[in-house]
Amino acid sequence: MKARQNLHFKELTSSQVVLFPTHLDEKISANHPVRLVSQIVDQLDIEDIIATYKGGGTSSFHPRMMIKVLFYSYFNNIYSCRNIAQLLEENIHLMWLSGNSTPDFRTINDFRGKRLKEKIQRLFADIVRLMADLGYVSLNKQFIDGTKIEAASNKYTFVWKGSVEKNKAKLEEKIKSIVTDIEESIKTDKIELKNQPVENKIDRALLKEKIEQLNKQREMLCKPVQKKLTQLQEEHLPRLERYDQELKTLGERNSYSKTDPDATFMRMKEDHMMNGQLKPAYNVQISTENQIITNFSLHQRPGDTATLISHLNQFHAHYGKHSQQVIADAGYGSEQNYEYLQKNGTEAFVKYNYFHKEQKKGFKKDLFHPENLFYNKEKDFYVCPMGQQMRKVKESTRKSDLGHQSQISHYKAVNCNDCPLRGQCHKGREDRIIEINYRLKELKSQARERLTSEEGIALRKQRAIEPESVFGQLKSNSKYNRFRMYGKDKIEIDLGLAAIAHNLKKMVKKKAEKAPKNGSFYLFNLYLLILMIKNDISYLLKDQSCLIYKTSSN
Repeated sequence: MKARQNLHFKELTSSQVVLFPTHLDEKISANHPVRLVSQIVDQLDIEDIIATYKGGGTSSFHPRMMIKVLFYSYFNNIYSCRNIAQLLEENIHLMWLSGNSTPDFRTINDFRGKRLKEKIQRLFADIVRLMADLGYVSLNKQFIDGTKIEAASNKYTFVWKGSVEKNKAKLEEKIKSIVTDIEESIKTDKIELKNQPVENKIDRALLKEKIEQLNKQREMLCKPVQKKLTQLQEEHLPRLERYDQELKTLGERNSYSKTDPDATFMRMKEDHMMNGQLKPAYNVQISTENQIITNFSLHQRPGDTATLISHLNQFHAHYGKHSQQVIADAGYGSEQNYEYLQKNGTEAFVKYNYFHKEQKKGFKKDLFHPENLFYNKEKDFYVCPMGQQMRKVKESTRKSDLGHQSQISHYKAVNCNDCPLRGQCHKGREDRIIEINYRLKELKSQARERLTSEEGIALRKQRAIEPESVFGQLKSNSKYNRFRMYGKDKIEIDLGLAAIAHNLKKMVKKKAEKAPKNGSFYLFNLYLLILMIKNDISYLLKDQSCLIYKTSSN
């Protein structure tokens, strides 16, 4: 075989000692996203996080460095603390952010779960305000939607409220019967005890008092009575206490998971069996603008209607104002929500039930629907399709599960017995009664006018590509389709970090689109510095880790 001539390879220097070691900074390009993450975190006020450190003992890893590591890890869809700890020794970008510090996975997990508790919402809002200063969002619009994300808990260990209440009622009846039998036996044996009648409802305090009273005379009781007393003390009382604790954990919910009591069983759309199974999950609500998350909240209720007010209150707490417009689907259209939006001067482009259905010809031709009945406003009566007047018979107040009261007017037909259209009109045995909520009817009319306007149609089209796209990016692109932690507090931190990472990705993309190519990163640094001076962030002068990085291009 003929030897090859002039064959040369580059020298391998991996084990060679150099006089001047290379810096990690030189290996990272000037416009790499890791630099943006570092700069954004440098601007955040973290005094409240620093205040959680007691001081003394060994030195701690700087919280600003830990925040940078977490932000950039979530930016790259890395959510496991073990993986983050491993990459701190392997990934050049994380090594640069951490300054070659190598906290272990327990340290990272403790910082995320303890130091960021009740702080993640504020950090998130600070970044959104920075994006508003950069012109990426106006905070005047909120496109709101929700999704259910499966919890990490076991889906086969559940507690249902109806089952607990049923079993507790049976147990109370059984306890009452046993106590009655014991007292009857005591009377027969003529043993003197404090005479207390057996109440209809047996609670833990009363049962404990009864057991303590009987235990004082235990030696004087016959063996069958002693056996029943032991059963009360060792079996029934613990079960009663367990039922009370389960009801306390449930609160207003109908279910929870034993492995994560904060998780509620909800019907999931993204079920791999494609049959809508009930699984432990959380209801995640987000507000978006230009596909940037401006607000997020975590809820234990499956329905979206009851989440809107608390979600909007959180937006106001973050930014000190209510948005001018709220755009949402029919899951949020209720009397209480419409009144809240109207009270706060927010223009509501929020659909309600039957909004799309009432636009169809079939609905308009349905002469028997209450919305299509003729109403004489002057004399206050409705006219049925047969021409019979339906007069008001009473007014009532209806209270929702959230405590909102609605005024309902009831109108009743005079006689439906011989009506040939009765089978099409209603199927009840009595004369037909319709219920009208005039306040809700007025609010729906206002919403319909806004939604069918030219602006409303445009916003409804935009809503389909706003929060829906963000959920798609989180669940599909970022693989954030199931929570990895237990407990609402920790999950809120995890969700907040994912929302921040999503916004940072958007910031990187928008910066690349808007800024000129030559010197773009330096100009962006300069603009951030101007914003810092404008906002008077004086704490940066006290913290050496908060210096803005200057690229080699300057």
